[in-house]
Amino acid sequence: MKRIVKSNQFKNLKRLKTGIKIPIPADEDGMTGRECPNPDCLGYFKIKLGTGLKGENLPCHCPYCGQIANQDHFYTRDQLDYAHSILKNKVSKALKADVHELDRELQRSTRNGFIKLRMKFKGDYHPIRYYREKQLETYVICENCTLEYAIYGVFAFCPDCGAHNSLQILIKNIEMVEKEIMFASKTEDKELAERLVEDALENAVSSFDGFGREICKAFSGKAIIPDQALDISFQNIRKARSRVNDLFGFDIALGIETDKWDVIVRCFQKRHLLAHKMGVIDQEYMKKAKDLGAVVGRKISIRPEEVNELIRLLRIIGFNLASNLK
Repeated sequence: MKRIVKSNQFKNLKRLKTGIKIPIPADEDGMTGRECPNPDCLGYFKIKLGTGLKGENLPCHCPYCGQIANQDHFYTRDQLDYAHSILKNKVSKALKADVHELDRELQRSTRNGFIKLRMKFKGDYHPIRYYREKQLETYVICENCTLEYAIYGVFAFCPDCGAHNSLQILIKNIEMVEKEIMFASKTEDKELAERLVEDALENAVSSFDGFGREICKAFSGKAIIPDQALDISFQNIRKARSRVNDLFGFDIALGIETDKWDVIVRCFQKRHLLAHKMGVIDQEYMKKAKDLGAVVGRKISIRPEEVNELIRLLRIIGFNLASNLK
C-alpha cells in the first residue's frame, strides 16, 4: 500500500489549510446585517460598508444597548450559518475530488493484480444556506462620522463612532414642525390653519418628550441613581427640569430667561389641554400656565409665533441635554 499512497494525495483538502475567504453579501441597498453579541440584547441592525470611520480594527457599537466589541463579534446567526455551510461545501467538494483521484490511482495500481481496489465517495455536497437581510424601520446617516446604518425604532448609538442620534432626530422633528407652521401660514382655510398650528404644538412637545426620555435612558449610567433616570417624563417640563438637575447635576434651562421659561411651560400646558381636554381651559391650566388672557371654559388660543418660539427654546434645551450627557 505504501507504493500506492503518494505525498500529493488529498491535495485539494490541503489547499484549504491556508484558509477560506468568505465574503458576506450586502442586500439590494448595499447594507450588511449585524447582530449585537450581548445575550441580553442580540439587537439586529445594518450598516453600509465603506461609509463612516476609516481605519483598521475599529470597534463596533451596538446601536441599541451600546455594547462595544470587535467587528467580528457582530456577525449575525444567518451569516455564520451561511459561512459554515460554504466551508462544509468546499470541504466536501475537495474531499470528493481527492477520493476520485485516489480511486483512479488505486484502479491503475491494482489493475493487473489479484486484488483490485477502489474507493468511492458517498453522499452529496453540503448545501449552502443562503439568507436575506431583514427589513428595518429607520435609515440614519450619522452626523458625526457619516456612517449609513439602519435600525429598528428611531433612537440609536452610531455603530461606528458611538455617538447617540437623539439630538439629530429631535432637530429633524423640529424641522417638520416648522414646515407645518409654514404650511399653515399659506393656506386660506382658517380652520385647517388652526388645526395645523395645534398639531405642530403637539408634535413639538411629543418630539421633545421622546428625545428627553431616550437621551436620559441612554446615558442613565451617569445619573446619581441610574434606575430613576430610566423613566423621566418630559411632558411635565417643570418636573423634568427638577429631576434632571437632581439626578445629573445640571439645569436644562441654562441660558433661558425666566419669561422664556414661562413660554415653554405655557406651551406644554396648552399641549396637555389639546391632548386631554379638547383644548378647553381648566383650573389646572390657570394655576400653572401664567396665561393672563385665559378664561376657564374657553378654548385655548395658539398662535404660530408662539410655536416657533417654543421650538427655538426647545433647541436650546435639547443642546443643553446633549452636551451635558454625552
